[in-house]
Amino acid sequence: MDVGALTAGFLTGLREGVEAALIVAIVLAYVVRSGNASQAAKVWLGAGSAVAASLLAGIVIFLTVGAFEEPYEQLFEAATLLIAAVVVTWMLFWMRRQSAGLRGELHARLDRVLSEGSALGLAVLAFTAVIREGLETSLFLVGQATAVGPGTASLLVGALAGLAGAVVIGWIFYTGSRRIDLRAFFRWTGIGLVFIAAGLVSRAVHELVEIGVIPVGGQTAFDLSGILPHEEGIGQFLRAILGYSATPEVATFVVHVTYLVVILGLYLRPMRPNPPPARVEVGSSAETVR
Repeated sequence: MDVGALTAGFLTGLREGVEAALIVAIVLAYVVRSGNASQAAKVWLGAGSAVAASLLAGIVIFLTVGAFEEPYEQLFEAATLLIAAVVVTWMLFWMRRQSAGLRGELHARLDRVLSEGSALGLAVLAFTAVIREGLETSLFLVGQATAVGPGTASLLVGALAGLAGAVVIGWIFYTGSRRIDLRAFFRWTGIGLVFIAAGLVSRAVHELVEIGVIPVGGQTAFDLSGILPHEEGIGQFLRAILGYSATPEVATFVVHVTYLVVILGLYLRPMRPNPPPARVEVGSSAETVR
């Protein structure tokens, strides 16, 4: 059992799964509390369809990896790793901006759906809410599987455990618990995913350096294989989690550090408070400009 890959998979499954589970929990709670409990099955239909579509997409991408000959195999792996890193980076900043107003936005959309009496609308709403998270999870796990190689089985076991934990958190949220500090949860798991994404980027750069697509920086930056080899023990754990390499190329090391500094700096910067809506006085009444 590859403990590093297991932990990486667990963090990914938990982080992504919690987002989807909370969205479904919010939708279900609102539908039930608005007196439309009979429509809850439509929510489950949409969410289940999104999970199935995400799983199918992940299987198709994973089975394609390694089916090419050199250098196309390395090119495909590098592209998969970079796409996964880009997607998770975009997702982190999107959630950072939207988390505060996520529940209100969903409630507004639900009001429109329920007022129109569209059962299909509930299924579509749940599907679109979950499919983004599901596709991101599938793509991210494929990228990690490409990076960890033999640790893929451990990665998937960890991801399933993380998803199971996400379901439990979603159920707790649905039943009315407010003990989970979601802001802190997303912040710290987000930081963890930044480090994982940095490892994906550096692994992609390694593949491109290996086949000569990146013609500079191919020399070894340092050699820690005698102290902390990445093939076993703690080094293997760090390789799966953080993309650690005992003998990184200069280009790989520079890109890895640059990504961490830039993305962490942007992710941890204080958010500007939303300005209050402007009001326009009309006679003795006031109208809010939205």
